[in-house]
Amino acid sequence: MPDGGYADTYSPRKVLDDPSFRVLASGEVPAPDANIAAFYNPNHEIHLVEKPRPTPGPGQVLVHVRSTGICGSDVHFWKHGRVGDSMVVTDECGSGHESAGEVIEIGEGVTQWKVGDRVAIEAGVPCSKSSCDHCRVGRYNACPDVVFFSTPPFHGTLTRYHLHPAEWLHRLPDSLSFEEGSLCEPLAVALAGIERAGLRLGDSTLICGAGPIGLVSLLSARAAGAEPIVITDLFQSRLDFAKKLVPGVRTVLVERGLAPKDAAQKIKDAADGPVKVAIECSGVESSVHTAVHAAQFGGKVFIIGVGKNEQVFPFMHLSANEIDVSFQYRYANQYPKAIRLVAGGLINLKPLVTHRFKLEEAVSAFHVAADPSQGAIKVQIQD
Repeated sequence: MPDGGYADTYSPRKVLDDPSFRVLASGEVPAPDANIAAFYNPNHEIHLVEKPRPTPGPGQVLVHVRSTGICGSDVHFWKHGRVGDSMVVTDECGSGHESAGEVIEIGEGVTQWKVGDRVAIEAGVPCSKSSCDHCRVGRYNACPDVVFFSTPPFHGTLTRYHLHPAEWLHRLPDSLSFEEGSLCEPLAVALAGIERAGLRLGDSTLICGAGPIGLVSLLSARAAGAEPIVITDLFQSRLDFAKKLVPGVRTVLVERGLAPKDAAQKIKDAADGPVKVAIECSGVESSVHTAVHAAQFGGKVFIIGVGKNEQVFPFMHLSANEIDVSFQYRYANQYPKAIRLVAGGLINLKPLVTHRFKLEEAVSAFHVAADPSQGAIKVQIQD
């Protein structure tokens, strides 16, 4: 566990060792004001728990979480118990990191917030120390002592009452709903990718994968002026959704077993040539290969997706065509931009939400999010 910054403040032991912490029985109806949350554990169980309602200390704010989206990583932690070798579920762990809510209590020294303020919650809280090179230069997503809520061992924000550092909340304008505020988290991921990929007005762009991150990347690329944009997926239903979201997008269905070079040719045909920027959102090796072969000489393949630890890349094709490959780890300095873009009408996140559940129904929500046959894009839990 990280040993600097906020790690002790948000130690999971403070919740798990509290006498009031308990797992709710299946079908049990909690009290209306109980601080319930959705937790997973090493046995790959997902259930509701009741935990203590926290009290804000100096510099902290207590938020009534009003809306939380289920991320693919939440489902992955539940089903597989880990993401890579450093993020492993070893005990009961709270889910959720795409959240927005209302300030209901403030701690000593907090002057920028008052009760009733509406906020988006930035889930990654770095140490913010001047001795941390990454925090000092603004690349706080690399802080080794970051507390990222819902990444084990730290509990997530899919709970009724969440305690958060005041400086890592972002004000929501009245025009934005709590739901849109929670969707600013995946949007922050996409915006970081667009920024680091160097996408410019008029760049021909490929987006691999029409899942939630692929779709917010599509919205972001369109707002940035990319043209044409081609998006791929294995499922026609997701491509149809993408077409409704951005009518001008060109879609390519990738059949299972199709060789990457053949898939790349379909993309080039749809884009009227190789693309300048490819944004890979699946992390699947064959999809990365496809993106590489679809890129133009001097192009960029930017990988947002998370995949297996070791992969084989077409090294000499990359070298002979001067194709740059870059990666992304979470995001930094994106929330204010995300809120401005949504509030200003440049990006409309509302159509992404396909399913909504009450907090008490969070377990059912997880089962829908994990079942491809349900056709969910973004599942929201509201309280």
